[in-house]
Amino acid sequence: MKIIGRILLLGLMAFAASVAGAADVAGQWRAEFDSPRGMQMYVFTFQADGDKLTGKAAVEVGERKRDAEFTEVKLTGETLSFVENLSIQGNDVRICYTGKVGADEIAFTREVGDFGSTEFKATRVVVTAVANAPTGAVTNAPRADAPRRRGGFGGPIVLGPDDKPAFPEPPAGINVKRDNIPHGKREMIEYDSKTVGTIRKMQVYTPPGYTTDKKYPVLYLLHGIGGDETEWQRFATPDVLLDNLIADGKAVPMIIVMPNGRAQKDDRPGPNAMATAPAFAVFERDLLDDVIPAIQSRYSTHTNRENRALAGLSMGGGQTLNFGLPHLDTFAWLGGFSSAPNTKPLAELVPDPTVTKAQLRLLMLTCGNKDGLIGISQGMHTYLKEKEVTHIWHVDDSAHDATHWRNSLYHFAQLIFR
Repeated sequence: MKIIGRILLLGLMAFAASVAGAADVAGQWRAEFDSPRGMQMYVFTFQADGDKLTGKAAVEVGERKRDAEFTEVKLTGETLSFVENLSIQGNDVRICYTGKVGADEIAFTREVGDFGSTEFKATRVVVTAVANAPTGAVTNAPRADAPRRRGGFGGPIVLGPDDKPAFPEPPAGINVKRDNIPHGKREMIEYDSKTVGTIRKMQVYTPPGYTTDKKYPVLYLLHGIGGDETEWQRFATPDVLLDNLIADGKAVPMIIVMPNGRAQKDDRPGPNAMATAPAFAVFERDLLDDVIPAIQSRYSTHTNRENRALAGLSMGGGQTLNFGLPHLDTFAWLGGFSSAPNTKPLAELVPDPTVTKAQLRLLMLTCGNKDGLIGISQGMHTYLKEKEVTHIWHVDDSAHDATHWRNSLYHFAQLIFR
């Protein structure tokens, strides 16, 4: 019995030694990691009140700074967990952190819904005395071995000689409504989606003077992961922008279709838009089998590939490349604006460059030079350049933002259907 008692005691002592206490986590920890939004630097601060922990962080993303307050901070054994609630493109996103606590570092997994995860390490900020400082003065110095650029879908922004504007900056007022010109019509319509098994909505713009006596080309315009069929209207007012371009003779009169690229029965972004990412892949069949036929049955459209274009922002940019390049029998004009990491491998999208070159009328890739997702589009540009597939690569002085998407649409709309 004494031997068993000693074994149990030793086991309990070993277990206790392996369990981190709140006091062990308290203090500051520094981390740097890649993400779809670019390089992010966090200085975590945890405070202990008995066994209770609270946490916050000072965050830097490029030149942008913010403070984050954490909720649901828990320490169970060696596992630290908490939640950061972040607003992205007007949508609340729940980011969950789980970390294994060590003596001088915490190995974290950062999960952004079901969209993806990042692994990184936060190292304890060492408190050291400052030379020649008053007694008791201290400074926080990060450890020299603090990790850099680990994990994530995004990456550091490294610009090359090709990463420059292909177009001049648009003039002011490109999407300001003008009263002295004809205006088109924008309406919300419903269609029967057999792919999803429900009635879905999409916005449709018809140009000034629309008539069933003639046929029109169609641009299908896809939104980002936090948006829906109204996002393009909020970001860029395509109806006003096209009215102005058509009035100035800079764009062909066209129909613009803004569907919901989240192909599931509850197609709202919800509190965690990232969790709906799989539905964006399903939208390929909804677009080809349901959306396009519904538009062609309701509006006076051309039905050949030369009069059909596909473009999108962020997640919609990835969809454009994923759906458009394999279906050049359906779309001849493609525009990927700051395309997201849902973009498929390049060799899969362009397996035979000769076939792609023969069918593609226009492929326009754009991104901002302050956008942490630029690596996705840079890789596509490099691959196409190596394979001698003609395309436009446009990099402006923007981030992952509405200004870039509005300006990209302004340039793209002037080139298609010519």
